[in-house]
Amino acid sequence: MQNDELLRSSHVRDVLEAVRAGAISPADAERRILAATATQNLGYARVDHGRAFRQGFPEVIYGKGKTPSQVAGIAEAIAERGDALLVTRTDRVAFDYVAKVVPDATFHEHAGIIERRRPGPMGQGVILVAAAGTSDHSVAEEAAISAEVMNNHVDRLYDVGVAGIHRLLEQHHRLLAARIIIVVAGMEGALASVVGGLVRVPVIAVPTSTGYGASFEGLTALLAMLNSCASGVSVVNIDNGFGAAAVASSINHLPADVASPSGPPVR
Repeated sequence: MQNDELLRSSHVRDVLEAVRAGAISPADAERRILAATATQNLGYARVDHGRAFRQGFPEVIYGKGKTPSQVAGIAEAIAERGDALLVTRTDRVAFDYVAKVVPDATFHEHAGIIERRRPGPMGQGVILVAAAGTSDHSVAEEAAISAEVMNNHVDRLYDVGVAGIHRLLEQHHRLLAARIIIVVAGMEGALASVVGGLVRVPVIAVPTSTGYGASFEGLTALLAMLNSCASGVSVVNIDNGFGAAAVASSINHLPADVASPSGPPVR
């Protein structure tokens, strides 16, 4: 590992191993480890610049409830350090502000995301994002784009809900090729259980707020997913595509020789 890569390492152990190998000095190691708690006070926000070192990805900006100038100020602070940028639940007005200070940022209107990608270690396998219906696409895209910004290969499998389950089954080979699967579904949320019963890899279920009155804005799908009879299914909050991507990315960046719960190493 090169010295400049050590600063962005998500493991303190990498720095300590570098000291043992003589690649860096103890004083340099101390400076880099202390950087894991570095913050920048903007007055309205304290930007956590140590997040990438501790967790493997920089602080993510939740756009809702922030003014466009606040979003831009935090984005500029993150971008100035050369880090990847990810803003969720935002809009074009905020993007216009961000673009003035981070000119290479990109806006994805359907997903409500502003992002700027940076090269880094890629995840070991493919994260498949499966969405039940077209109404679930915005949440699915939040998950897919977030996972891509976190340096993962992403496959999208959309409009494969259980109302026409043959659409899912004819793409079974894509389910089997994934290392982690994110399932996005509203209504009764049944797709997560179906997918969970077909694969040996982790399935992360995202209930969405789509559906008629008795869906209770996603509560029905949430409870159905929590009560899934398929093993290996975990659940994030309603409409939380980003949260699912964060979990999936953490799993996907584990070493390739980590065994899956029900079989040989997942590669």
